[in-house]
Amino acid sequence: MPRHPDLPPPDGPSHELILLRTAYRWQRRVAALTALGYFTAFLLLSAFVPSVVNRSARGGLSTGLLIGLCQLPVGCVALLLYEYTARRRVDPLAHRLRRRGRRPDGGGR
Repeated sequence: MPRHPDLPPPDGPSHELILLRTAYRWQRRVAALTALGYFTAFLLLSAFVPSVVNRSARGGLSTGLLIGLCQLPVGCVALLLYEYTARRRVDPLAHRLRRRGRRPDGGGR
């Protein structure tokens, strides 16, 4: 009897393992793009619109310096996004796979 095309091969990764890999990949991308996107925008402003970066802002600081100082909070936001997506998507899948692997009939160890 032919296998359904959506099912993984018998010796291949389970559907839940594929979902876990996908969720973890998405989690890394969201966090990395948050931090790197902000930094890239800062670099592009510095390279192509230096008049904006050199403009004076509050307290005698330049706009570029203020944008640079905001990188720390943006990094913290990236970490919070990483934690949020881990708790929401990755951890439940990992716990389900771990529980299934401990059962004698779960196909695990």
